[in-house]
Amino acid sequence: MSSQSAATLRKQSAASSPTERILSWGRYPKSAHQRVHKPAWNDQVPDILRLAGPGFLLPYGLGRSYGDSCLNGGRELVDCRRLNRILGFDEATGMLRCESGVSLSDIIDVFLPKGWFLPVTPGTRFVTVGGAIANDVHGKNHHCAGTFGAHVHQIGLHRSNDGLVVCNSEHNSNMLRATIGGLGLTGVIAWADIQLKRVAGPWIDAESKPFESLNTFLDLSRESNESFEYTVAWLDCFAGKNLRGIFFRGNHAAHPGENRRPKRGPKVPFALPGWMLNRYSMKAFNTAYYEYHAGKKGTRCVPYDSFFYPLDSIRQWNLLYGRQGFLQYQCVIPETNVAAFEELLDRIARSGMGSFLGVLKQFGSAPPAGMLSFPRPGLTLALDFTMRGERTLQLMQSLDDIVRQSGGALYPAKDARMDPALFEASFPRWRSFVPYIDPKMSSSFWRRVTGAQS
Repeated sequence: MSSQSAATLRKQSAASSPTERILSWGRYPKSAHQRVHKPAWNDQVPDILRLAGPGFLLPYGLGRSYGDSCLNGGRELVDCRRLNRILGFDEATGMLRCESGVSLSDIIDVFLPKGWFLPVTPGTRFVTVGGAIANDVHGKNHHCAGTFGAHVHQIGLHRSNDGLVVCNSEHNSNMLRATIGGLGLTGVIAWADIQLKRVAGPWIDAESKPFESLNTFLDLSRESNESFEYTVAWLDCFAGKNLRGIFFRGNHAAHPGENRRPKRGPKVPFALPGWMLNRYSMKAFNTAYYEYHAGKKGTRCVPYDSFFYPLDSIRQWNLLYGRQGFLQYQCVIPETNVAAFEELLDRIARSGMGSFLGVLKQFGSAPPAGMLSFPRPGLTLALDFTMRGERTLQLMQSLDDIVRQSGGALYPAKDARMDPALFEASFPRWRSFVPYIDPKMSSSFWRRVTGAQS
C-alpha cells in the first residue's frame, strides 16, 4: 500500500459524534457538546484544528478532572483516548516517549514489571499523560519530586497556527511551561518524553500514624520528609478545630513474588440515592476509619495500588454521590496562616456537609513547572461534597473567602464554580499565559474564570 493511500485511510478513520453530553468525574456541571472528535492517529489532528472555529476545541482524555476544566460546553472536544501508543523507551535511562492518550495505568502495566515507575502520580491511575501534563498533577511525593510536569523533558504539540511544534528546555521553552498546567489550552499534545524512575518492585513499605492536632501533623510531615518519599494524611473533617487524622508514609520496597497486577474491584452500578451520604453515615465512617488505622502498628509491606490508588479499586465510585454529582474543593493555604486553616476546618464541620475523603498534604518548595501550576509551599486540603444545590454552593463560597484572605489558591482541575476574583487571587500572573493559548482552544472553565468569549 502506498504511503498516500495509508494517509488517506487514516484520515477517513477519524470519527466524530454530534451533540454528546460529556461529564467530568464530579458529574457537575452537566454539559452538552456540539461534537466530539475521536482521532485514531495523530496525523488526523491538524485537519480537526484547521476546520474548527476560533475557541471551539478542547482536548479531552479520561475525564478525571472533577469540574469543568475538561469540558467545553456548547462547543467541541477532541477525544484523545485512541492516541494511546507507546513510541519508544530507553531501558538504560528510563526515558519514555508516548502519545498523549496513553494512561498512567498503561505505563504502570508495561514498565513496572521491568522495574520502572511513574516519577509522580495522582490518586488515580486512570489519567492520560496529556491530562497529567495539562493539569500538572501532583502526588504524595511533592516534597521531594515536585509535580508531574517537572519530569516532562519534551513534547510535540499540535498548534492550529504553527503545525507540530517541538518544545523542550532549548526550543520553545516558554511554550513547554505554558502547556504544563495549561489546562489543554495551548494545543493538542501529540507525544511527550517522560523520565520514569527505577523502583525495587511493586510494593511499598508503609506506616500509618494517628494524629490529633495540626501541630502534630506538621511535626510528622517534617520528620518524614527526610526519610520517606511518600507522605499524605487522611483527616476527619467532622472533628473541626479538634483535628484528628491518620498520617500515611512509605517507600518503594522489594518483596518476594514481585510481579502482581491490581485486583479488579466491585463496580457501583448506578447513582445511589443522595440521602445515603449524610452527616450521620459519613461521621460513622470517619470514626470507624480512624479507629481501624489508629490501631495498626509498625511497618507493613503493601501492594503499590492499595497505597497509591485505594479508590481505583471501586469502579465508578463517583456514583456514590448520587445523580446530582459532587464537587471537590482543593485549596492550598500558606503554612504561616494556621489560623485560617483551622477556621476552614471548623466551618466545614459546623456545616454538617463534611466529607469522608478528606486529604491533607504539606507541599514542598519545588518551583512551579508550569505557568499555571497549582502546587506551592503550604498545606493543601482536598474534600468532596455531595451536590445539594444552593446550600453546597454557599458553603464553598464561604470557604473561598477564607482562602482568598489567607493568600491561598484553588486547584483548577478540581473546580466547578470558582469566580474570577478568586482565580485572579490564585493565579495573579495568568495574563502572561494568554499569548500561548491556541486560537482554536477554549474551555468552560476558562470562559468562566476569565470572561473570555473564545
